[in-house]
Amino acid sequence: MNTLFDKIWDAHVVQKVEEGPTQLYIDRLYCHEVTSPQAFAGMRERGLKCFRPEKIFCMPDHNTPTHDQDKPIEDPVSKTQVDTLAKNAEEFGLSHFGMMDKRNGIIHVVGPERGLTLPGMTIVCGDSHTSTHGAMGAVAFGIGTSEVEMVMASQCILQTRPKTMRITVNGKLGKGVTAKDVALYMMSKMTTSGATGYFVEYAGEAVRSLTMEGRLTLCNLSIEMGARGGMVAPDETTFEYIKGREYAPKGEAWEKALAYWKTLKSDEDAVFDKEVRFAAEDIEPMITYGTNPGMGMGITQRIPTTEGMGETARISFMKSMEYMNFQPGELLLGKKIDYVFLGACTNGRIEDFRAFASIVKGHRKAENVVAWLVPGSWMVDAQIREEGLDKILEEAGFAIRQPGCSACLAMNDDKVPAGKYAVSTSNRNFEGRQGPGSRTLLASPLVAAAAAVTGVITDPRELV
Repeated sequence: MNTLFDKIWDAHVVQKVEEGPTQLYIDRLYCHEVTSPQAFAGMRERGLKCFRPEKIFCMPDHNTPTHDQDKPIEDPVSKTQVDTLAKNAEEFGLSHFGMMDKRNGIIHVVGPERGLTLPGMTIVCGDSHTSTHGAMGAVAFGIGTSEVEMVMASQCILQTRPKTMRITVNGKLGKGVTAKDVALYMMSKMTTSGATGYFVEYAGEAVRSLTMEGRLTLCNLSIEMGARGGMVAPDETTFEYIKGREYAPKGEAWEKALAYWKTLKSDEDAVFDKEVRFAAEDIEPMITYGTNPGMGMGITQRIPTTEGMGETARISFMKSMEYMNFQPGELLLGKKIDYVFLGACTNGRIEDFRAFASIVKGHRKAENVVAWLVPGSWMVDAQIREEGLDKILEEAGFAIRQPGCSACLAMNDDKVPAGKYAVSTSNRNFEGRQGPGSRTLLASPLVAAAAAVTGVITDPRELV
């Protein structure tokens, strides 16, 4: 009668507080440079050591420049944050993958690809997109800085148990439709608050058909529907992906782990607090037109009109239209764009670069487009070169940058200028998210690639 979430959560309960939260044991804490300094300072003030330092992994990603990483960081704020993380990790005896370390990259890309993220784990990080790791069949969620300190000190956290939701996507995905499109479609239907208070399990034929990278993209965006986290039950795709990775179990330990992982699925008669269903054939390549990830539509569709909207919704919608300089009822196909960003913890994996390269092969980057192609890690960078994707991209006029969060958020040098339109594979399109006054259109790597070579918003199915 248990859901996958119930099985993992219940296995990690240390104690329940009467009329209060649950004390939950945490298997893995990831730390980056932005949300950890105050936690380390708090530990220092209280004279505490990390309770289980071997469970904690640190790496800078938000503030790292995506060029000249072998030179000192020019921005003083970024430099301080990156240097502080290195000092704190050393002082507290924690694993630290610093800049130029071949294991460095975006924390939510590195965790799964190094075998640090495994099925059945509880995983936290001071970052909302920690939900990404749920794709491996783990309970993973973002936490605040004071909670980061709590985990460092005790390897436990106080949490209120969320409700459970299952989102089933049945059928086969059409040509040019990716995991990113599935997530943007769900949000367009459920809104950015549709899963608030829930932990979501993704199920159905369309979800099972996704690669590991696709599942990571899908779970990454759970948070944008308001969910506490998202997860996919581990299966052969998961096990195949993990096998042989650096921190994955080996030999006898592998066989034992595998036997346990195979039990990690919702029981046939498991009851969820809420069930939602979608049909794969209803989903086409998506693009956002507004200032939250729920304001998305099929690429061939028109921006909605205000007809039937309540007064509050209408005011909010029109404010968004004004910021984006779009009109209700307008078609986005053929609209000129200025920037293209491929990367982030949403779409910075090898599969995303393969998809992008498949579209640009034999074409040239449009003159009017500035393109930032940023691998999610040094491992992804190595794979790009091994597969010869770098040659395809360079022949088409693109350059590959160094790993980092890059233009996902305006916290490093990669900022989109005010008024410019960016087709971005990242996860948020809030006002100013990619730079003050910048205008973001969220899309898949295929849609981004089509825009990069045509210079306008284009249905990638025309180029596939």
